[in-house]
Amino acid sequence: MCLAVPMKLIKIEGSQGVVELEGVNRTIGLDLLENPQVGDYVIVHAGYAIETLDQDEAEKTIALFRQLGAEGLE
Repeated sequence: MCLAVPMKLIKIEGSQGVVELEGVNRTIGLDLLENPQVGDYVIVHAGYAIETLDQDEAEKTIALFRQLGAEGLE
């Protein structure tokens, strides 16, 4: 099974970027995006940003992940 995760782009360094989710930072490739900007939400899969995502949609998905994680702890 594959999972792509929405994360916020917080830094750009050439063709790489740093993304953040829930206090966790990751360095990812930005080669697949046309014009990434700091502050964008991106879908991250296999170490690469594969698509930009609307902030509202990203926040809904992140909230769903939180809910699923909390339910898994019960």
